[in-house]
Amino acid sequence: MSRAPLPYSSKILELFRNPKNLGKMTDATVSAEAGSPVCGDIIAIYLKVESDEVISKASFESYGCAANIATASMLTEMVKGKTLEGAWRIGWKEVSEEVGGLPAVKFHCGVLAVGALRRAIREHFKVRGSKPDWLPEQDTLEEKQALEEEKLAQILSKRLLAGKDQSDSK
Repeated sequence: MSRAPLPYSSKILELFRNPKNLGKMTDATVSAEAGSPVCGDIIAIYLKVESDEVISKASFESYGCAANIATASMLTEMVKGKTLEGAWRIGWKEVSEEVGGLPAVKFHCGVLAVGALRRAIREHFKVRGSKPDWLPEQDTLEEKQALEEEKLAQILSKRLLAGKDQSDSK
């Protein structure tokens, strides 16, 4: 059975081949991850936040498909120079539009990128021991998606390890 290639935009293909801001940031102020055990995509976002709460640098690491890499790359470009509040307001649909659109089966890539960003911003304020008025009390859809998938990954890991332990004892 052959699969037809996904209709990726030229922007997605360009960012996949030549991602911007790729790599772990050693001087990051904060970082966070989001992943999907269903498709295997993982994104880590690194932010360098200045004292005025402006993001001066952003980078990412990714294990995933072209859409995963492109959305993470685009998001790091979109947040540079923004305040944390401005970066928080970026949604996955905005990221999708900036990469020229995502196929419906790849919407989750934009959600994961924004989920990792929002988790990093939330972590920034958690470490500082403060919470601005604009930061919601409850996790957003994107954060929940990342958290639910993270919990699922932990459950699957435990099951895989338990299965390995049982096979080792035979």
